[in-house]
Amino acid sequence: MFRKMSLALLASASCLVFSDQALAIDGSPLAAPTVIYANQTAPQPAPVRTAYAQRSQMGGGFIEFLFGDVPQGGRYQQQPSYQQPVYQQQPGYAPQPQIDPQQSMRPQEEASDPAERRVDPKYEKQLVEYHGKEGAGTIVVDTPNKFLFLVQGDGKALRYGIGVGRPGFTWSGVKTISAKKEWPAWTPPPEMLARRPDLPRHMEGGPTNPLGARAMYLGSSLYRIHGSNEPWTIGTNVSSGCIRMRNEDVIDLYGRVGVGARVVVI
Repeated sequence: MFRKMSLALLASASCLVFSDQALAIDGSPLAAPTVIYANQTAPQPAPVRTAYAQRSQMGGGFIEFLFGDVPQGGRYQQQPSYQQPVYQQQPGYAPQPQIDPQQSMRPQEEASDPAERRVDPKYEKQLVEYHGKEGAGTIVVDTPNKFLFLVQGDGKALRYGIGVGRPGFTWSGVKTISAKKEWPAWTPPPEMLARRPDLPRHMEGGPTNPLGARAMYLGSSLYRIHGSNEPWTIGTNVSSGCIRMRNEDVIDLYGRVGVGARVVVI
């Protein structure tokens, strides 16, 4: 038994020698191992806290947030994780031109009251040269150019601007004035009512009547030379075959020609 104890002591001494050699090689003492028993958690290091008065010397802001430990309800709160902000593209802002209120209102006024529109000066009544074969007192209707000539003789003619038939409603020929009426009533023919059932069946003469102030009927046809309550349509293809004039022009022509006058439509 003594011999066994001696062997054990010698073994322990050899271990101690090996440990001393390990200490000599490493140069530093080994840390004591942490022992954890069953049903026991590992000990946690105590948090290092800094007094609030001292922490305020860190400069505040982001540095104090990183290194400080502000109590709940303190001045600094936990900040959310930083996210790259998304910037919405903004529209360009260019200086807007200044608009004259009178100019901006003018198109609306013209649209709401077209009667104020000026007729092209070339369609106004004027004395022009005439070198055709028709004699004085003859009415010549130039459909393509939208002019009506009253031949005066001596190479002259009175020229008026007119509105003529829409495509498909133009015509040509020779007629005579079969009747004249001031402020004529209007009864749309059946052919027109078939195309425009919304039209009135009869309308007494007056400023709102589409035949205008005067009408000169062409033979036995449904066509007329008449005035218009839409003077801005002069110089256009607008009618259903009639020849329309401004009211002041048709009044002037009405007083210069009589029943039986020759009308040449080209």
